[in-house]
Amino acid sequence: MVQLTKARMLQIINCLLQRNVARDRTQTKYASFSEVLQLEEKQYTGIVSPLQELAKYMAPGVNTSCFHIFSPNQKDIKTAEAFFIPSQKHIIDYFISAVRMDHVPQLSQPEVCFLGRSNVGKSSLIKALFALAPDIEVKVSKHPGHTKKMNFFKVGKVFTMVDMPGYGYRAPKDFAEMVEPYLIQRKNLKRIFLLVDGIIGIQPEDHIAIEMLEEFGTPYVLVLTKIDTASKTVMAKNVIQIHDFIQKNTQGCFPQVFPVSSVYYSGIHMLRCFIAHVAGSFHLSS
Repeated sequence: MVQLTKARMLQIINCLLQRNVARDRTQTKYASFSEVLQLEEKQYTGIVSPLQELAKYMAPGVNTSCFHIFSPNQKDIKTAEAFFIPSQKHIIDYFISAVRMDHVPQLSQPEVCFLGRSNVGKSSLIKALFALAPDIEVKVSKHPGHTKKMNFFKVGKVFTMVDMPGYGYRAPKDFAEMVEPYLIQRKNLKRIFLLVDGIIGIQPEDHIAIEMLEEFGTPYVLVLTKIDTASKTVMAKNVIQIHDFIQKNTQGCFPQVFPVSSVYYSGIHMLRCFIAHVAGSFHLSS
């Protein structure tokens, strides 16, 4: 029988523990908020609010009051999550695609849209938001500029989510003619979710988009994507810089950002709650 040294045994145990954590994370990728609450490991508390986790990596004295402007409780998050679960009376599905405003259906229900640079992760985020409705086909590509049309997804009779083409690299030639009229004319548009790469922060193309949204006067909010690909220290620094930018340079932007990971679903539950709230589906209980 092979004799194992104490160091080798500890190495094997550590390896097994890491595998278990990886397996648990994979299981939480499609978990509902109720299932997440049942997990015993404290590491999963950050799945609800990544901002609270990032605050631990900031210097003492940093003002984090903007982290708590939208602060739903567990009851609110579970209530909002119900809107993303399909049923016979609440059908969630892809509705239609359009390249011009005269192709866009006139809908009375509230609408939110997702805008951002090519390859920032718009389609991946929408797929993550719809994880509890796995029959919905949201096409995701590794190549920038995959989305060429405005894609509409109906969440029952409650609200509609719109995946916009990306701007910048490989953007559709008629991007401006497609998107700007929608943003200006869509009367039932309640909020624009402008996606920014959480690793590299606000880029020149994003500044142009922000200036456009400020000019149009439509309320918008910044969503920081790909937060799982950077260290907590880097993300904490980026979040503070972006919050400072919002405070000093914007009027129509919601003062709190929403960091998300479409891989580990961090922040997805919080973002679902915010979407349902701004769409007028329910009011926070707290």
